[in-house]
Amino acid sequence: MQVEVWSDVVCPWCFIGKRRLETALAEFPHRDRVEVVWRSFQLDPSVPEGETHSTLPALARRYGASEEQMRQNMTQVEQLAAAEGLEYHLADGVSGNTLLAHELLHLAAEHGKRNELKELLLHGYFEEGRPVFDVESLVPFAVQVGLDEAEVRAALADRRYLAAVRQDAATAQALGATGVPFFVVDRKYGAAGAQPADLLLQVLERAWADAHPLTTVPAAER
Repeated sequence: MQVEVWSDVVCPWCFIGKRRLETALAEFPHRDRVEVVWRSFQLDPSVPEGETHSTLPALARRYGASEEQMRQNMTQVEQLAAAEGLEYHLADGVSGNTLLAHELLHLAAEHGKRNELKELLLHGYFEEGRPVFDVESLVPFAVQVGLDEAEVRAALADRRYLAAVRQDAATAQALGATGVPFFVVDRKYGAAGAQPADLLLQVLERAWADAHPLTTVPAAER
């Protein structure tokens, strides 16, 4: 069974959703038969590459709220994250274009390291306040999971995975995703948003039952 998850590495709900999926999988009896595939989705692809800005005032402007209102909203999200064992510092965050990070994740996938790198990027950005928007920031993450630095720099320089990132985004749109996280099980069941773990578990159980229907043999003669 395959679970595809569209997400961005600077989406606070995506890290929360990742933890909730992990909780659901821990309770799923067939978890060893589940493949989790992380797909690319940019929250704001309009931000010019190489440009960064403070997250708090930018979000306040986008939603027509005061910075204090946005700070309060961030605090609520931080509390939800804490319930999943995550320590956020959202008001201190910096935002930028995440295209290179997604390209790096596709490179990592070819080496069987995408899941490990995804976790590191989310942890680094949200819990350590590390940038994830340029080559120099991304290389240490890549090296930490065992990728070759020279290969990483070459792949990000020639943009060899740009088409793959755009294909992920196009697929998400075709499947009806309007935001992230977006969970899709066997391209049949979808769940939008950082759904509670028990709901994600129900989706897993239903997908498994559909893929493995019970076959009843004739009753034995007495």
